[in-house]
Amino acid sequence: MSGTKWTTRPETDADVAAVRRINLAAFPTAEEADLVDALRADPAWIPGLSLLAVATDGTPVGHALLTRCRVGEGPALALAPVAVLPEHQGQGAGSAAIEAALGAARTRDENLVVVLGHPAYYPRFGFGRASQQGIRATFDVPDEALMSLALHPDRPTPTGTIHYPVPFGI
Repeated sequence: MSGTKWTTRPETDADVAAVRRINLAAFPTAEEADLVDALRADPAWIPGLSLLAVATDGTPVGHALLTRCRVGEGPALALAPVAVLPEHQGQGAGSAAIEAALGAARTRDENLVVVLGHPAYYPRFGFGRASQQGIRATFDVPDEALMSLALHPDRPTPTGTIHYPVPFGI
């Protein structure tokens, strides 16, 4: 990882095309870019929880999105997708966007965040196996890949099955 210090900020209406471009470049199909567009039109969208890492010239290069989901009967947030332009991957832009998103959620008094992702990457942000917190998915997933994070560890978190927003298709 380089020593680049990324600036982060919430997505604005003017960033919609840039966010799509980042997701199209970061993934092999348009599935994640389409998901972000669909979530933007869904009640799960929470203004201020779509965060960007921007280059020194102000160009968005990384994106992290938190949207409303439920765990059991309680509110939670789903972290997905996280994307970085290929030429900026491995330089901390994704980490900066994730940290900014988690910070924004913490400020809004949100507590539980779930992510389905690489088990060697997300623990650096405090995520641990969701199963150890009584959280499970409705589909088969490796136990180590489904993770959760309590943003306020002193408060109780919901347990049970994750109910993702409709655009996730799960």
